[in-house]
Amino acid sequence: MDERTQAMRERWTRQADGYDRGARAQRLLLGGLRKRLCGPARGRILEVAVGTGQNLEYYADGADVTGVDLTPAMLDRARERAAALGLRTRLVEGDAQHLPFGDGEFDTVVCGLALCTIPDQRRALDEMRRVLMPGGSLRLADHVEYTRWPLRGREARKERPRRRPVEVAAEAGFTVDRVRRSAFGLLDEVTAHRP
Repeated sequence: MDERTQAMRERWTRQADGYDRGARAQRLLLGGLRKRLCGPARGRILEVAVGTGQNLEYYADGADVTGVDLTPAMLDRARERAAALGLRTRLVEGDAQHLPFGDGEFDTVVCGLALCTIPDQRRALDEMRRVLMPGGSLRLADHVEYTRWPLRGREARKERPRRRPVEVAAEAGFTVDRVRRSAFGLLDEVTAHRP
């Protein structure tokens, strides 16, 4: 694990206990985002950066969901949430930049509100593409406020600047099917597939 990824892991470990406190306010801002992101997911589903499992309740009944997260403390909260919901969900510790799964193992990959925190967005999307079967679906939603002026200038000076998810997904070889702006233009919702 590189230094930036380790720092991110430590940050999320510190925030794990209180992470869900802002969930109510987040629901107001996000509206139906989680349902739009997760509801259509089908087949063997991988949720990258599952965190505390806030998306779990939005998958279809009987969905076959595997969640991966960098932070054991976040996974502990996700396990509690899955148990409370009565879901059989496989939760695995792992780095989005080096997913611990085989090539073409999943039909759908979901990543919601997390790509902006992954040190190497492109590497993470390359990995998501690798673990998707050909024709598999990518369902992605992320913050894009850093792509606007004046934040864009500050972001551009970073070693690995964050970019709009739709751009990075296309560079990683996905065919973008749909892009939608939501949350007052602060989020991109991307539906794409692996050719």
